[in-house]
Amino acid sequence: MLKPQTIQIFLPDGSPTSIREAELTNRLVKAILFPRNKLQEVSKRDQINNTGIYFLFGTKEDVAKPIVYIGEGECCYNRIQSHNRNKDFWTHCVVITTKTNEYTKTDGKYLEHHSIKIAAQVGRYELDNDTGSRRTSISESREHDLLDNFETAKILLATLGYPIFEEKRKITSENEMFFYKGKTTHAVGHLVDDGYIVLKGSKALLLETPAASSWVIGLRKKLREQNVLKEVNNYLVFQEDYIFSSPSAAASAVKGRNSNGWTSWKNKEGKTLDEIKRKN
Repeated sequence: MLKPQTIQIFLPDGSPTSIREAELTNRLVKAILFPRNKLQEVSKRDQINNTGIYFLFGTKEDVAKPIVYIGEGECCYNRIQSHNRNKDFWTHCVVITTKTNEYTKTDGKYLEHHSIKIAAQVGRYELDNDTGSRRTSISESREHDLLDNFETAKILLATLGYPIFEEKRKITSENEMFFYKGKTTHAVGHLVDDGYIVLKGSKALLLETPAASSWVIGLRKKLREQNVLKEVNNYLVFQEDYIFSSPSAAASAVKGRNSNGWTSWKNKEGKTLDEIKRKN
Protein backbone atom coordinates (compact mmCIF):
# COMPACT_ATOMS: atom_id res chain seq x y z
CA MET A 1 0.00 0.00 0.00
CA LEU A 2 1.58 3.25 -1.14
CA LYS A 3 1.69 6.06 1.38
CA PRO A 4 3.06 9.61 1.45
CA GLN A 5 6.78 9.80 2.20
CA THR A 6 9.22 12.61 2.98
CA ILE A 7 12.72 12.07 1.60
CA GLN A 8 15.68 14.31 2.27
CA ILE A 9 18.36 14.62 -0.42
CA PHE A 10 21.69 16.25 0.38
CA LEU A 11 24.13 17.48 -2.29
CA PRO A 12 27.60 17.51 -0.68
CA ASP A 13 29.24 19.49 -3.49
CA GLY A 14 26.11 21.42 -4.51
CA SER A 15 25.67 19.71 -7.88
CA PRO A 16 22.40 17.85 -8.60
CA THR A 17 24.21 15.55 -11.04
CA SER A 18 27.09 14.67 -8.73
CA ILE A 19 27.09 12.94 -5.33
CA ARG A 20 23.65 12.66 -3.71
CA GLU A 21 22.75 11.33 -0.29
CA ALA A 22 19.12 10.33 0.30
CA GLU A 23 17.28 9.26 3.42
CA LEU A 24 13.88 9.01 5.01
CA THR A 25 14.49 11.22 8.01
CA ASN A 26 12.87 8.78 10.44
CA ARG A 27 14.77 5.71 9.19
CA LEU A 28 18.31 4.40 9.73
CA VAL A 29 18.87 3.38 6.10
CA LYS A 30 20.71 5.81 3.86
CA ALA A 31 21.55 5.80 0.14
CA ILE A 32 24.57 7.44 -1.49
CA LEU A 33 24.52 7.89 -5.28
CA PHE A 34 27.57 8.97 -7.24
CA PRO A 35 28.72 8.95 -10.88
CA ARG A 36 31.76 6.82 -11.61
CA ASN A 37 34.00 9.83 -12.21
CA LYS A 38 33.38 10.94 -8.59
CA LEU A 39 34.78 7.74 -7.05
CA GLN A 40 37.71 9.51 -5.39
CA GLU A 41 35.57 12.38 -4.09
CA VAL A 42 32.96 10.06 -2.59
CA SER A 43 35.65 8.23 -0.60
CA LYS A 44 35.65 11.21 1.77
CA ARG A 45 32.07 10.41 2.83
CA ASP A 46 32.25 8.33 6.00
CA GLN A 47 29.32 6.06 5.17
CA ILE A 48 30.79 4.89 1.89
CA ASN A 49 33.26 2.85 3.98
CA ASN A 50 30.52 1.18 6.03
CA THR A 51 29.19 -2.36 5.67
CA GLY A 52 26.28 -2.54 3.25
CA ILE A 53 25.21 -3.34 -0.28
CA TYR A 54 25.86 -1.50 -3.52
CA PHE A 55 24.40 -1.32 -7.01
CA LEU A 56 26.41 -0.58 -10.16
CA PHE A 57 24.18 0.78 -12.92
CA GLY A 58 24.89 1.16 -16.63
CA THR A 59 24.09 -0.08 -20.12
CA LYS A 60 25.56 -2.28 -22.82
CA GLU A 61 25.04 -1.79 -26.55
CA ASP A 62 23.99 -5.40 -27.08
CA VAL A 63 21.53 -5.57 -24.15
CA ALA A 64 18.01 -4.15 -24.38
CA LYS A 65 17.55 -3.49 -20.67
CA PRO A 66 19.71 -1.35 -18.38
CA ILE A 67 22.32 -3.36 -16.45
CA VAL A 68 22.89 -3.70 -12.72
CA TYR A 69 25.48 -5.48 -10.63
CA ILE A 70 24.51 -6.03 -6.98
CA GLY A 71 27.20 -6.62 -4.37
CA GLU A 72 27.98 -6.38 -0.67
CA GLY A 73 31.02 -5.48 1.37
CA GLU A 74 32.27 -4.81 4.84
CA CYS A 75 33.84 -1.71 3.31
CA CYS A 76 31.72 -0.88 0.28
CA TYR A 77 34.28 1.58 -1.08
CA ASN A 78 37.01 -1.08 -1.32
CA ARG A 79 34.70 -3.42 -3.23
CA ILE A 80 33.63 -0.66 -5.62
CA GLN A 81 37.27 0.25 -6.23
CA SER A 82 37.92 -3.29 -7.46
CA HIS A 83 34.94 -3.06 -9.83
CA ASN A 84 36.32 0.23 -11.15
CA ARG A 85 39.27 -1.77 -12.43
CA ASN A 86 37.44 -4.76 -13.92
CA LYS A 87 33.88 -3.76 -14.89
CA ASP A 88 33.39 -1.43 -17.85
CA PHE A 89 29.62 -1.06 -18.15
CA TRP A 90 28.72 0.96 -15.08
CA THR A 91 28.36 4.72 -14.95
CA HIS A 92 26.68 5.23 -11.57
CA CYS A 93 26.72 3.55 -8.19
CA VAL A 94 24.27 3.56 -5.28
CA VAL A 95 25.45 2.38 -1.86
CA ILE A 96 22.92 1.39 0.81
CA THR A 97 24.17 1.54 4.40
CA THR A 98 22.89 2.65 7.80
CA LYS A 99 23.62 5.95 9.49
CA THR A 100 25.03 4.12 12.51
CA ASN A 101 27.02 1.44 10.60
CA GLU A 102 25.06 -1.33 12.29
CA TYR A 103 25.15 -3.91 9.47
CA THR A 104 27.25 -7.04 9.90
CA LYS A 105 28.79 -9.09 7.09
CA THR A 106 25.89 -11.52 7.48
CA ASP A 107 23.37 -8.67 7.13
CA GLY A 108 25.06 -7.51 3.94
CA LYS A 109 25.03 -10.99 2.43
CA TYR A 110 21.35 -11.44 3.28
CA LEU A 111 20.43 -8.08 1.68
CA GLU A 112 22.55 -8.90 -1.39
CA HIS A 113 20.83 -12.26 -1.82
CA HIS A 114 17.36 -10.80 -1.35
CA SER A 115 18.08 -7.88 -3.71
CA ILE A 116 19.30 -10.18 -6.47
CA LYS A 117 16.25 -12.40 -6.07
CA ILE A 118 13.73 -9.54 -6.22
CA ALA A 119 15.53 -7.76 -9.07
CA ALA A 120 15.39 -10.98 -11.12
CA GLN A 121 11.69 -11.43 -10.35
CA VAL A 122 10.77 -7.87 -11.30
CA GLY A 123 12.86 -7.98 -14.49
CA ARG A 124 13.36 -4.27 -15.10
CA TYR A 125 17.17 -4.62 -15.19
CA GLU A 126 19.53 -7.22 -16.62
CA LEU A 127 21.66 -8.65 -13.81
CA ASP A 128 25.42 -8.68 -14.33
CA ASN A 129 25.92 -11.05 -11.39
CA ASP A 130 27.41 -14.34 -12.61
CA THR A 131 26.60 -16.66 -9.72
CA GLY A 132 24.32 -14.65 -7.45
CA SER A 133 24.70 -15.24 -3.74
CA ARG A 134 23.67 -17.78 -1.14
CA ARG A 135 21.02 -16.99 1.44
CA THR A 136 22.63 -16.61 4.84
CA SER A 137 21.22 -18.07 8.03
CA ILE A 138 19.85 -15.35 10.32
CA SER A 139 17.29 -15.19 13.10
CA GLU A 140 13.65 -14.66 12.25
CA SER A 141 13.55 -11.33 14.05
CA ARG A 142 16.65 -10.04 12.22
CA GLU A 143 15.24 -11.15 8.88
CA HIS A 144 12.13 -9.04 9.45
CA ASP A 145 14.29 -6.05 10.41
CA LEU A 146 16.32 -6.41 7.21
CA LEU A 147 13.22 -6.84 5.04
CA ASP A 148 11.92 -3.59 6.52
CA ASN A 149 15.27 -1.98 5.65
CA PHE A 150 14.97 -3.38 2.13
CA GLU A 151 11.61 -1.61 1.67
CA THR A 152 13.27 1.68 2.60
CA ALA A 153 16.15 1.00 0.19
CA LYS A 154 13.61 0.22 -2.53
CA ILE A 155 12.01 3.65 -2.09
CA LEU A 156 15.35 5.48 -2.00
CA LEU A 157 16.63 3.75 -5.14
CA ALA A 158 13.48 4.61 -7.09
CA THR A 159 13.61 8.21 -5.88
CA LEU A 160 17.20 8.48 -7.13
CA GLY A 161 16.12 7.27 -10.57
CA TYR A 162 16.66 3.51 -10.30
CA PRO A 163 13.30 1.71 -9.82
CA ILE A 164 14.98 -1.68 -9.84
CA PHE A 165 12.50 -3.26 -7.41
CA GLU A 166 9.34 -1.50 -8.57
CA GLU A 167 6.79 -3.88 -10.05
CA LYS A 168 5.73 -3.16 -13.61
CA ARG A 169 2.34 -1.77 -12.75
CA LYS A 170 -0.50 -3.11 -14.85
CA ILE A 171 -3.97 -1.69 -14.97
CA THR A 172 -7.17 -3.67 -15.00
CA SER A 173 -9.52 -1.09 -16.53
CA GLU A 174 -9.78 -1.09 -20.31
CA ASN A 175 -10.31 2.67 -20.10
CA GLU A 176 -6.57 3.06 -19.54
CA MET A 177 -5.51 0.48 -22.14
CA PHE A 178 -4.37 1.40 -25.61
CA PHE A 179 -4.13 -0.86 -28.63
CA TYR A 180 -2.33 -1.11 -31.94
CA LYS A 181 -3.94 -3.34 -34.57
CA GLY A 182 -2.25 -3.96 -37.91
CA LYS A 183 -2.80 -6.60 -40.57
CA THR A 184 -0.42 -8.98 -38.82
CA THR A 185 0.09 -7.29 -35.45
CA HIS A 186 -1.92 -6.75 -32.30
CA ALA A 187 -0.42 -5.10 -29.24
CA VAL A 188 -1.78 -3.79 -25.95
CA GLY A 189 -0.16 -1.31 -23.59
CA HIS A 190 -0.56 1.72 -21.39
CA LEU A 191 1.32 4.69 -20.00
CA VAL A 192 3.30 4.21 -16.79
CA ASP A 193 5.37 6.58 -14.69
CA ASP A 194 8.61 5.75 -16.46
CA GLY A 195 7.46 5.25 -20.04
CA TYR A 196 5.09 2.98 -21.94
CA ILE A 197 4.55 -0.69 -21.14
CA VAL A 198 3.65 -3.26 -23.80
CA LEU A 199 1.95 -6.28 -22.27
CA LYS A 200 3.02 -9.90 -22.50
CA GLY A 201 1.41 -11.71 -25.45
CA SER A 202 1.35 -8.66 -27.73
CA LYS A 203 2.28 -9.46 -31.34
CA ALA A 204 4.82 -7.45 -33.33
CA LEU A 205 5.72 -7.52 -37.01
CA LEU A 206 8.19 -10.31 -37.74
CA LEU A 207 10.45 -8.31 -40.06
CA GLU A 208 11.36 -4.64 -40.16
CA THR A 209 10.03 -2.60 -43.07
CA PRO A 210 12.42 -1.03 -45.61
CA ALA A 211 11.78 2.34 -43.95
CA ALA A 212 13.04 1.19 -40.56
CA SER A 213 15.97 3.17 -39.23
CA SER A 214 19.09 1.54 -37.79
CA TRP A 215 17.85 2.52 -34.32
CA VAL A 216 14.63 0.50 -34.73
CA ILE A 217 16.50 -2.45 -36.21
CA GLY A 218 18.97 -2.38 -33.34
CA LEU A 219 16.24 -2.12 -30.70
CA ARG A 220 14.32 -5.10 -32.06
CA LYS A 221 17.55 -7.10 -32.40
CA LYS A 222 18.32 -6.53 -28.71
CA LEU A 223 14.78 -7.49 -27.72
CA ARG A 224 15.07 -10.73 -29.66
CA GLU A 225 18.50 -11.54 -28.24
CA GLN A 226 17.19 -10.98 -24.71
CA ASN A 227 14.11 -13.16 -25.43
CA VAL A 228 11.74 -10.28 -24.79
CA LEU A 229 10.52 -10.90 -28.37
CA LYS A 230 10.28 -14.46 -29.66
CA GLU A 231 9.24 -15.68 -33.10
CA VAL A 232 5.95 -17.60 -32.95
CA ASN A 233 3.87 -18.45 -36.06
CA ASN A 234 5.31 -15.64 -38.20
CA TYR A 235 4.95 -13.04 -35.45
CA LEU A 236 7.26 -11.66 -32.81
CA VAL A 237 5.47 -12.20 -29.52
CA PHE A 238 6.30 -10.36 -26.27
CA GLN A 239 7.35 -12.92 -23.67
CA GLU A 240 7.01 -10.46 -20.77
CA ASP A 241 5.63 -7.04 -19.97
CA TYR A 242 8.24 -4.62 -21.27
CA ILE A 243 8.66 -0.92 -20.46
CA PHE A 244 9.84 1.31 -23.30
CA SER A 245 11.14 4.81 -22.75
CA SER A 246 8.24 6.33 -24.73
CA PRO A 247 5.05 5.43 -26.61
CA SER A 248 6.92 5.98 -29.88
CA ALA A 249 9.69 3.54 -28.97
CA ALA A 250 7.01 0.97 -28.12
CA ALA A 251 5.12 1.54 -31.38
CA SER A 252 8.34 1.37 -33.42
CA ALA A 253 9.24 -1.98 -31.85
CA VAL A 254 5.79 -3.37 -32.63
CA LYS A 255 5.50 -2.01 -36.18
CA GLY A 256 9.10 -2.59 -37.28
CA ARG A 257 9.59 0.99 -38.38
CA ASN A 258 9.83 4.49 -36.95
CA SER A 259 6.40 5.44 -35.63
CA ASN A 260 4.67 8.18 -33.68
CA GLY A 261 3.33 6.32 -30.68
CA TRP A 262 1.04 9.17 -29.64
CA THR A 263 -1.04 8.61 -32.77
CA SER A 264 -0.42 4.85 -33.20
CA TRP A 265 -1.85 3.73 -29.86
CA LYS A 266 -5.65 4.02 -29.62
CA ASN A 267 -8.21 3.18 -26.97
CA LYS A 268 -11.22 0.93 -27.55
CA GLU A 269 -13.21 3.91 -28.89
CA GLY A 270 -10.52 4.64 -31.48
CA LYS A 271 -9.19 7.78 -29.82
CA THR A 272 -5.43 8.18 -29.91
CA LEU A 273 -3.14 8.45 -26.95
CA ASP A 274 -2.48 12.02 -28.04
CA GLU A 275 -6.18 12.90 -27.91
CA ILE A 276 -6.71 11.32 -24.50
CA LYS A 277 -3.52 12.30 -22.68
CA ARG A 278 -2.23 15.48 -24.32
CA LYS A 279 -5.19 17.38 -25.73
CA ASN A 280 -7.76 17.05 -22.95
